[in-house]
Amino acid sequence: MAERVRVGVLLSGRGTNMVALSEYKRRESRAYDLVLVASNVPEARGLVAARRLGIPAWAHSHKGMAREEYDRLIDAELRRHAVEVVALAGYMRLLSAAFIQGWQGRILNIHPSLLPSYKGLDTHRRAIEGGETHAGCSVHVVTETLDDGPVLGRAEVRIRPRDTAETLAARVLEEEHKLYPATLDHFCARLRPGHVDVLSG
Repeated sequence: MAERVRVGVLLSGRGTNMVALSEYKRRESRAYDLVLVASNVPEARGLVAARRLGIPAWAHSHKGMAREEYDRLIDAELRRHAVEVVALAGYMRLLSAAFIQGWQGRILNIHPSLLPSYKGLDTHRRAIEGGETHAGCSVHVVTETLDDGPVLGRAEVRIRPRDTAETLAARVLEEEHKLYPATLDHFCARLRPGHVDVLSG
């Protein structure tokens, strides 16, 4: 059996998508393993969850640091753990161009809208106010343009007449927890069974 792809997760908050990624096919075969969870928020709840799941966790505040300088810290930690693919899971910080270029084609993100619609923040309120019948989530490859990379998978959620941004967000999050692991698994499976070199620094 081919070795699993080594995935590093970046997060800033609760880490519910990270937990979903970790628990996906836990008792069955899957194409990836989470080998590091890193955060720019040392008190992030997702770090506690990672440690409980037995995943190495690393944190360092970005405050007072230039974006490129901070990203070099994260890059070094990812490479120290021989990470091959980076999964953003509620990472509330823009990545520098140098970081994205260094991991080109190997950074995935889960976004709470049906891309290319509603890029950026506050997606659920904007979808409701825009008169949409459906909202949802998308997994895409990260590029230097915000929420603009190739979409690998989407899941739709019907917008109900009395939905608020909060009620819609809760239902979309449920779909994120299903879509992200399955999409990451498919993405990583395509990197195997042939040998994939760990990204070189």
